[in-house]
Amino acid sequence: MKQQLTLKELVRTVLQKMSEMDYKENTILNYRRFYKRFMEYAQSHNEEYFTEELGAKFLLEKYGCTHDTIHENSPTKKLCVQVRYIRVLGDFQLHGIILRRKLGPTATSECPAQFKDAFECYRTECQERNLSFQGTYSRFNRIRHFIFFIAEHGVRGYNDVTPDILADYVKTFINYSNKGVAAELVAVRCFLRFLFQKGYIQKNMSEALPTIKNYYSPSMPMTWEHEDLDKLFASIDRGNPTGKRDYTILLMIARYGIRCSDVKNLKLENIDWEDNTIQFNQHKTGKEVIFPLLKDVGWALIDYLKNGRPITDSKSIFVRHHAPYEEFGPNSAMNRILVKYIRQAGIEITRETPCGMHSLRHTLASTLLANNVPLPVISEILGHTTMKSTDVYLHIDHARLAECALNPEEVFD
Repeated sequence: MKQQLTLKELVRTVLQKMSEMDYKENTILNYRRFYKRFMEYAQSHNEEYFTEELGAKFLLEKYGCTHDTIHENSPTKKLCVQVRYIRVLGDFQLHGIILRRKLGPTATSECPAQFKDAFECYRTECQERNLSFQGTYSRFNRIRHFIFFIAEHGVRGYNDVTPDILADYVKTFINYSNKGVAAELVAVRCFLRFLFQKGYIQKNMSEALPTIKNYYSPSMPMTWEHEDLDKLFASIDRGNPTGKRDYTILLMIARYGIRCSDVKNLKLENIDWEDNTIQFNQHKTGKEVIFPLLKDVGWALIDYLKNGRPITDSKSIFVRHHAPYEEFGPNSAMNRILVKYIRQAGIEITRETPCGMHSLRHTLASTLLANNVPLPVISEILGHTTMKSTDVYLHIDHARLAECALNPEEVFD
């Protein structure tokens, strides 16, 4: 049985590992300073070993946050760094390596040389199969996570991957949701199958990965109370350029239920001011949609374009408000805009608080359903390719569900 390291030994080992992984000196110095404070805190509480509970108490007492930086009141960049420092200790204690948790930065990390050729070959095949950019972006990053994991475990080539290594990799999903685990396993399984079919490995290691029965069971849509939504919009400062932009973005999603990808792709030519319409091809489905230009949306757009939008050559309606003034990137997290104004409005954030832009789509759908709009029409507005995606909103229509209730006495009679 592997002997548990003391906190002092764990910190020393982690810092040494960072040096071996060519972390920048300043980064290692920041980790060292933080861990010095953490070890002093542990010593004052007579704790010799690292535990998740000890890390959580330290973050809460010293920084006023917890591991959960999404639903707590302090998801600032600085505090997320402190959380990362603690998570590194927990990850190393559990898995023996420093896990790369974020998908985004992983995409820019150089793939280890011994694994690069096969990975690039797989990337080329996916492109030739015309798989969507968004889907392959996430898939490649998950595969990169796997590659970095086996590289840090001393694996020199794909043929050296064993079922035990795959089992250790699966253990890193311990805090993932069922969907998250399934997504990771599918990505790695497809890659391992590709390696076997192309002759990079002699055994089909994809068969060594566990399978998860991921039944179609969509979660209940998170919707807003109209009072909270009004409070949210009222909190936006429309006197400054960024406020004008954010107000228009949130208003368009709330009124039309369009996806964030479509908001980012909206061009100036998509607005027909003479016919008062908005016309564009949906990014996800490729289907053309036409919406009437509602009065409040139209005036918000005019206010932003005339008084808020920076001078730029970009054809996109919504652009960044810091140089260079260009359109949002395809992977820009627009949810941060919503979270910013949730906090600014003083709306209490709990696990039931809808923090994603999709919640505005859900709210529109539930409102339309409450006003007796037929499901096919709602499906058309939201841009669903099948009615199956729209049916889930029936689960939150409590008034109609109550009408479906049977009287037990009538049934038995």
